[in-house]
Amino acid sequence: MKVVLFCGGQGTRLREYSETIPKPMVKIGYRPILWNVMRYYAHFGIKDFILALGYKGDVIKNYFVNYDETISNDFVYTRGGKDIELLTSDIEDWRITFVDTGMHANIGTRLLKVKEHLEGEEMFMANYADGLTDLDLNIMIDGFRSRPEMVGSFMMYRPTASFHVVQAESDGLVKSISPISKAKVWYNTGYFLLRPEIFDYMNCGDELVEKPFQKLIREQRLWAYHHRGFWQSMDTFKDKMLLDDLESKGETYWEVWKHKSPVINQLV
Repeated sequence: MKVVLFCGGQGTRLREYSETIPKPMVKIGYRPILWNVMRYYAHFGIKDFILALGYKGDVIKNYFVNYDETISNDFVYTRGGKDIELLTSDIEDWRITFVDTGMHANIGTRLLKVKEHLEGEEMFMANYADGLTDLDLNIMIDGFRSRPEMVGSFMMYRPTASFHVVQAESDGLVKSISPISKAKVWYNTGYFLLRPEIFDYMNCGDELVEKPFQKLIREQRLWAYHHRGFWQSMDTFKDKMLLDDLESKGETYWEVWKHKSPVINQLV
């Protein structure tokens, strides 16, 4: 199975970093969030990646062309550095396809531009490449596979932010107010699982979750997986600081390759 990673956005809400590097290259700890997402999929045996590049795509290319395994792996250093023996490896068995999908393309257009690299796939995954989770991916895949009538799927997550949902009349009279975590609201997290038939529902310029997904909804061919564990996106500087804080405390729930089982987010 392959996974398409959408890496072309400009990350305008992370302007502190994205003026010099693309959003997927913003680091959490000593590795970019893109690497963390890829390492997550590799843990479940999905190691064939298609990077849909755009804004500052050369930075992502150079990162992998000049990848340094010693940063995140144990190794033996001898002869003053002339010989380095890696004790473990991150990406030796990864296959990465780099595709320029345009500077200003939306997600749907980027997906269409990598279609030729998905030929022959029974199903494939796709990801916004800016969110981390402890989702047991095998459960979601098994659930989707058992529903052959479904064309698309995604992981949904109940928000934990400290916002409040308000219901009000047209004149502004408030009828109710409650924490968003108590509302019957779920996020699309951008962890997609799709069958190739998705391309039959797409036209050039369509945003993936708008017209194509609306067509699937009308035909009852779109399925969502409820995840009640950990998920956190990195849309803003505040989100980046939150993830940095979790990493500094060793609460790296998304590093499923280090944990025996998913860790449940106590905020949910």
